[in-house]
Amino acid sequence: MAPQGNRRITDVATLKAFGHPLRMKLYRALYIARTATASQLADQVDEAVSLVSYHLRKLADHGLIEEAEGQGTDGRERWWRPASDGISYRHEDFNDAPERVAAHTSVTRLLVEQRMELYRSFLDQMAAWSAEWTGAAFGSEYAVRLTPAEVREMEAELDAVLGRFKERGEAAATAGDTEGRENVAVHLYGFPFRV
Repeated sequence: MAPQGNRRITDVATLKAFGHPLRMKLYRALYIARTATASQLADQVDEAVSLVSYHLRKLADHGLIEEAEGQGTDGRERWWRPASDGISYRHEDFNDAPERVAAHTSVTRLLVEQRMELYRSFLDQMAAWSAEWTGAAFGSEYAVRLTPAEVREMEAELDAVLGRFKERGEAAATAGDTEGRENVAVHLYGFPFRV
């Protein structure tokens, strides 16, 4: 089955399965590669193939990834791919019991830490990137006064914009236009605060 749409995680067992540090890294690496073997992913995360295989099976047990049929040439390699175009989870799906709130908070904190680690890595390696890339990279913070409904509307509009750019990049890569293309992480958060 080809990945379709975004998968919203609403059960705590799946959230906890995703919320393992190595599994998050493997999911991100597989999401970027679109298809990969445990050996290829093990090289990327610097872990043993057997450990990576175990964690990939756990992600598959919860429907977050699936086998990618017809990828290998010798039939012995097991290829994987994301089971959807992305995953999401929201506090409102986990706020009915303290242990579910704690699981949501813990997984979200880990995800934010990994995203910051990715950005710190870029900052540490900035000298290795061209002036064109360092000039294009950005970080922004906005403080706006909105209602919850307006925040949801803003999220939907930003998601649509990023979806169009994702489709554009994928279409160009499929057409062979890979010159100058790199993976680009865009992290957006919208949350209330008081001063």
